[in-house]
Amino acid sequence: MAEEKKVKKDRGRWFREMRSELKKVVWPAPKKVAKNTGTVVLYSIIFGGCIWIFDAVAGLFIKTLLSLFAA
Repeated sequence: MAEEKKVKKDRGRWFREMRSELKKVVWPAPKKVAKNTGTVVLYSIIFGGCIWIFDAVAGLFIKTLLSLFAA
């Protein structure tokens, strides 16, 4: 029973501390969030394209090697 009260006290303290810390956070403006989101999406597309090209070249290379040595 005593442990249950301690857990509830600790949980309440944690939420109070979390709320206190969140008040200290400087939140970015919506315009900045949109700009950063656009940047992340753009770089994700570029990086995905690079992986796609590398995968296609590597696949072609492996198929070529297999066709040379399998015959």
